[in-house]
Amino acid sequence: QVQLVESGGGLVQPGGSLRLSCEHRGSIFDLYVMGWYRQAPGNQREMVATFTGGGRRDYVDSVKGRFTIFRDNHLKTVYLQMNSLKPEDTAVYYCCGKENGEDYWGEGTQVGVSS
Repeated sequence: QVQLVESGGGLVQPGGSLRLSCEHRGSIFDLYVMGWYRQAPGNQREMVATFTGGGRRDYVDSVKGRFTIFRDNHLKTVYLQMNSLKPEDTAVYYCCGKENGEDYWGEGTQVGVSS
């Protein structure tokens, strides 16, 4: 059963913005969405933005000041607000959660940035 579903990707010009959503739709009650990752063509998957505990958040250096990760009030959906997008941000973006030591991944949403 799919536990996490990403949405909000698309094609934008450099400098544009997108807001990605990761919704917990599965039946695993204790699944906790940890953050966002991305994988560009030919590259390894990399961490983009994560919750690190105590309300802290971590971002890969290349997106600091441009991306923001946050949760909704019901903790059902995790968002990634992406501003000032660059062509280098082009990738498939995935959200990741954990439950009982096991990782769960969504199927990804595509983000393309080009002029």
